[in-house]
Amino acid sequence: MEISTLATYHCLAFIWYFFVAYSIIHIKTEERPSEVFLYGGQWKYLTVLNLVLQAVFYGVSFLADALRLIKKLRCAKCIISSRDLLFSVLAFPLSTFVCISFWTLYSYNRELVYPRSLDRVIPFWLNHAMHTTVLPFALLEILALPHRYPAKRKGLILLGFVAFLYISWVLWIYSVTGEWVYPLFALFSPPGLAAFFAGSLAVIVSFYNFGEFLNRMIWGQSKFCL
Repeated sequence: MEISTLATYHCLAFIWYFFVAYSIIHIKTEERPSEVFLYGGQWKYLTVLNLVLQAVFYGVSFLADALRLIKKLRCAKCIISSRDLLFSVLAFPLSTFVCISFWTLYSYNRELVYPRSLDRVIPFWLNHAMHTTVLPFALLEILALPHRYPAKRKGLILLGFVAFLYISWVLWIYSVTGEWVYPLFALFSPPGLAAFFAGSLAVIVSFYNFGEFLNRMIWGQSKFCL
C-alpha cells in the first residue's frame, strides 16, 4: 500500500477511535446506570481501555506515515519501532480478545458482561463500535503493511505485565467497593477466579501468536516497512 494511502487510512482510523472513545467516556453522569459506573468509572472496563489504546496506536501509525512522507527516515524508524511494538504486543491481541470474548459471553448470558440497563445509555452503533469493529480494524492493519514482532520472550513478558496491571486494577476496585467490574467474576471462588484469569491470559497469548503467524504468512520473515 502506498505511504499516502496508509497515512489517510491511519488518520481516519485514529479519528474514528478518538470519536468512539470520546463518546463512551463522555456519557452524561446523570445517564449512567448506578450499578454499572461505580468506582473507576469507564476506566475499569477493558473495552474502554482498548479503545484508548487503539486511538494511540493509530495516532502513532499516522505520525510514522507522515515522517516517511517528508523523508524524515531516522525519526520515522524510531516511531515505526514503537508502532510495531504497540500493534504486536497489545493492539492486535486485545482487540481480538475483546471482540471474541465479549460476544461469546454476551451470547451465553449478556447480564454477565453487558447488563440490559446499558441499552438505555449506549446506542446500538456504539456497542458494535466498541466490541465488533475492533477486530476487522486489527485484521485490516495486518493486511495493510508488515509489522516487526519483538523476540517472543520480550513480547510475552510485556503482554503478561500489562495483563497483570489490569488484573491488579480489577482486584483493587473489588477491595474498595466490594463489587466486581464484571458480574461474571462473582460466579467464581478465589481459586476459580485465578484459573479464569490464567485461562484468559492463555487465550490472549494465543491471539498474540495468531497475529504473529498471520503477519509472517502474509509478509514473510524479513520484510520491514520503512
